[in-house]
Amino acid sequence: MASVATLTLNPAIDISSEAETVRPIQKTRISGERFEPGGGGINVARALAELGVSVEAIYLAGGGSGRALDHMLEQRGIRRTCIPIAGETRMSLQVFERSSGSEYRFVPEGPTVAESEWRACLEAAKECGCDYLVASGSLPGGVPDDFYARLGAVLARQGTRYVLDTSGEELRGALAEGGIFLVKPSHGELAELAGRRLDDIAEVREFALGMVERGEAENVAATMGDKGALLATRQGAYFLPALPVETRSAVGAGDSFLAAMTYGFAIGRDAKEAFRLGVAAGAATAEGAVADICRKADVERLLKLVPEI
Repeated sequence: MASVATLTLNPAIDISSEAETVRPIQKTRISGERFEPGGGGINVARALAELGVSVEAIYLAGGGSGRALDHMLEQRGIRRTCIPIAGETRMSLQVFERSSGSEYRFVPEGPTVAESEWRACLEAAKECGCDYLVASGSLPGGVPDDFYARLGAVLARQGTRYVLDTSGEELRGALAEGGIFLVKPSHGELAELAGRRLDDIAEVREFALGMVERGEAENVAATMGDKGALLATRQGAYFLPALPVETRSAVGAGDSFLAAMTYGFAIGRDAKEAFRLGVAAGAATAEGAVADICRKADVERLLKLVPEI
């Protein structure tokens, strides 16, 4: 199996809970609290570990919450490189309202990072010696918008396959640098890149294939929620419908999707089979508990329902 590392510049401790009803002003009594290490790359690392990959998680963390995050990952047996920062690692809150089935998410921006701290991330990526590096999540304050483009240049020089999941200007800049092995934009993020609405699968297909043709990414996996997902490669484009599972929470589904696709490539599967694994893992997370990630047994069960390509 190929070696995999993940990079998270803005991790979090994710607190999830439930309440009967969420009302303004009045106290909302919550129950069933869970505390999980989170942030895009951290979630991908957790899902990869569940799928049997010996993954290394590289991340920034600081303060008491940063120490708690590091301890959580240690308890889960995930290899890690923690780069200390002066700021405090953020904590997010998700509340599932039982009466309506709605989910409320409160996500802080996170700490401001010093130049020496984010540059240490580039050095850690250079030194990890992995076959695949998955960079996922938002950039905290103090980190330049072109960070992911700089990271791509570092990885290209050493022959590491670059997997990216982010949005906004940092995504646009990384795509302009080119050479990304796999990028996973959502439908909305893809439309933002296009600068226009992408109203149907044909328009998503056309734009995603254009990204491949321009050399921005070798594989573009566009996730579209309950509409399904589309994969664009040099060999063509492939669509898979969403699996008919009862959605408990969409939190972490995209991270599990990306982890399973990376896992597929790491064990030697082709792009189409990796894509099928991603769809199964996203559905496995959606039908699970709030703030959970996919379980290998559920991915294997749901993979049997994913159409062959």
